[in-house]
Amino acid sequence: MKVLIIDDETNIREMLTVALQTMGHETASVDSGFVAVKKLEEETFEVAFLDLRLGREDGLDVLKKLLLADSRLSVIVFTAFASIDTAVEAMKRGAADYIPKPFTPDQIRQVLAKIGKTRKLEGRIAELESRISAQEPPEEMTTSEEPAMKKIYEIAQKAAVTPASVLILGESGTGKSVLARFVHRQSNFKDNPFVTVSCPSLSKELLESELFGHMKGSFTGAVSDTWGKVAVANGGTLFLDEIGELPLEIQPKLLRLLQEKEYERVGESKPRKANVRVIAATNRNLEENVKSGKFREDLYYRLNVISVKMPSLRDRPNDLVKMAQNYLKFFSAQSGKKIEKFSDETFKAMRYYAWPGNLRELRNVVERAVILASGPEILNEDLPDTINNTHVPGGSNSSNGTSDVGTRSSLEDLEKEHIRRVLSQSASIVEAAEVLGIDPATLYRKRKKLAL
Repeated sequence: MKVLIIDDETNIREMLTVALQTMGHETASVDSGFVAVKKLEEETFEVAFLDLRLGREDGLDVLKKLLLADSRLSVIVFTAFASIDTAVEAMKRGAADYIPKPFTPDQIRQVLAKIGKTRKLEGRIAELESRISAQEPPEEMTTSEEPAMKKIYEIAQKAAVTPASVLILGESGTGKSVLARFVHRQSNFKDNPFVTVSCPSLSKELLESELFGHMKGSFTGAVSDTWGKVAVANGGTLFLDEIGELPLEIQPKLLRLLQEKEYERVGESKPRKANVRVIAATNRNLEENVKSGKFREDLYYRLNVISVKMPSLRDRPNDLVKMAQNYLKFFSAQSGKKIEKFSDETFKAMRYYAWPGNLRELRNVVERAVILASGPEILNEDLPDTINNTHVPGGSNSSNGTSDVGTRSSLEDLEKEHIRRVLSQSASIVEAAEVLGIDPATLYRKRKKLAL
């Protein structure tokens, strides 16, 4: 942590500086409250140690000024004139803790550990609130049976242990936020907050305030100071969902955060530091947006240190079964029902459906089916008509399609249908290629050509 020491005794400042630096903390020291407030205007600190006797200055008055300068600062007061009254008054005025002089390194270590634990708890609460609002799927869905997805998680694992920015591309609903959380959990930031900002959800003015915070009176409706998501995410991960929707006016400020780890609240000229790891996601083609002038080229390259593209659900046939079963288990437990499985016909219809809404649509379909189901398994009648009307080769609705052998179908349609069936019944691309009698590279090209 970054710690400011405020004491008019040189030996106390020096002793505390040595103790804190030995514990691995970054320190700065000043001899008066006036200089301390000036210091807070120039730099951001997480903790301050404040002597209650500072020459002619009253430490309790200084405490108030420090918290006005930075309301997130954790102030620990100490004094040789310890008493219950001064302790109570200091806590009333916003002190995080109170220790008497003389103090030991163990006392310093304990009080900082307590503050660190409180900050992590606050960050965890922010993360849980973010997850509840986003309605994220169960975490066990960060595993895959698909070679392409295994490669993505391998790249994500390697990127996670570095501070590099990660850009996640893919259609809406493909699980970009799930991958972002996976990167966070595998990183050195995992014990600190994971904070989500949805870029399309607010106007330019409100989005800037949500990201960076604002000062009271900086715009209509700004009735109090706010810190913003960047401050909440300090030491952790800031996930910018749908970054392609970020207004051009805000993009230079995000670039500054990425390059210099600095930002300013709306209505404030004081630069603030933030050590955050940025993960961004979008369903837009950012390269095209750069060419059309809708997205800054320098910001694009800064975000695109490590990039991965999430495949659509229709390109993950082996994952569909596992994910559907996980959702079934999750929503059955949530609703208090004992639904054990999908019927064979239901699963067949689901496997041949295109899933334009990807994982998000699958989640909604399974939740709806669990609500409507009246027995121990999900039936076709529990699914939406869009899925029940899907052509299932050899099924009860096969008359609706043109891809069965012997029907009036083109060779390309027959090839596409055959490859789709083999893929759905194979554990991997390699296995499917062996069944089809072609090499995996050829199968990859055919999948792309036939939009499978």
